[in-house]
Amino acid sequence: MKLDVASLLAGPRGRRLCLELAMEADDDVRIAVFDLGYDLDPGAGKSRVMMSSFDASGEVPPPAPKPTVAELSDRMSRLDLHRIGDALVQKALLRAVDTARYWQQPDGEDVLAAEARLADALEHVASGVLAIRAANAWGDQFSAQQWAVDWRSAADPTPLSRNPSQTLSEWTEHTLDVEFRSAWQLPADLRAQVSGEWWSIPYRLIQTMSRIPEGLDLIEDSLGWEEATVTPVSGSGRILEVEVAEDWVTLCRDFPLQVTASRRHDWYRTTGRDGHWVIPDWEQVATRWDAVHLTVNGYLHLAGRALEVDPAQGTASVIAGWNPDTTLWLTDRLRETEEPRQHWRRENNWDEWTLLGSA
Repeated sequence: MKLDVASLLAGPRGRRLCLELAMEADDDVRIAVFDLGYDLDPGAGKSRVMMSSFDASGEVPPPAPKPTVAELSDRMSRLDLHRIGDALVQKALLRAVDTARYWQQPDGEDVLAAEARLADALEHVASGVLAIRAANAWGDQFSAQQWAVDWRSAADPTPLSRNPSQTLSEWTEHTLDVEFRSAWQLPADLRAQVSGEWWSIPYRLIQTMSRIPEGLDLIEDSLGWEEATVTPVSGSGRILEVEVAEDWVTLCRDFPLQVTASRRHDWYRTTGRDGHWVIPDWEQVATRWDAVHLTVNGYLHLAGRALEVDPAQGTASVIAGWNPDTTLWLTDRLRETEEPRQHWRRENNWDEWTLLGSA
């Protein structure tokens, strides 16, 4: 699927990508987004605090006039996007992925990006994004040559898992147990400040990516890893591509697993929807598919949205905790190749990855 402007801006991560790119392109936009985003953030004055500085006399200077959404929109609409290159787009994509959070309300910048008065300006930026060479690869489907990532140093390697069926069986048992306990342990009040399991995939299965080191940056809810050992692998079989809503919705219709009790508080906060929730029953999905690949386009268009599954039953689903251009392996159809493993490192969370060597 080739993204168009409307599809890109339909997704919260797609909108955030465009907002981040506008900030990368213009410092005045960055300052305006920072100020407006702070005011819209649910944690303003609490978990997110604005600091003041003193002038030479020791006094706090009067605050500068606050920018308006209209002023920001005008500034973004006049951005010259012809000089935007792949590096800036990759950086904006990194930020769009890194700021995803499905266990609480969207941050102020995400709220700002959904503001109707910013729609025309974001369309201007989105048009520029989709004209960049890097965006042409976002629709790439699964390729046999992949990389499996181990977030540990070369001195602490681990072999590839060879028992996905057991992993899936344990995941099913755990998910059902959590759902059962959540139904009577968690409060009925949808707005209660409780959290549980919010992701929609079995995180212990092998996940692979096609691009290194770019993929090492595109991790939701990252723990700030500074080392990675990546293993070249080759996979084959029945591969499902998740690119449009119907791809995910069909999985949920064909193999539904009820997770309302365990997800309702978190997913209400992130989507604003109250209702029944389902995710794919991945153990059953494995009877039809060997792996499922989420394209970058699919991620930008779908991740974090409440996707209607069955109107008659009032069910919906969320793609959460699944990184862009990542393949989830449900069966044992993945093999390490004869190419050497690679060892990568960065000094802190925002540095570029450096190849240390291979073995």
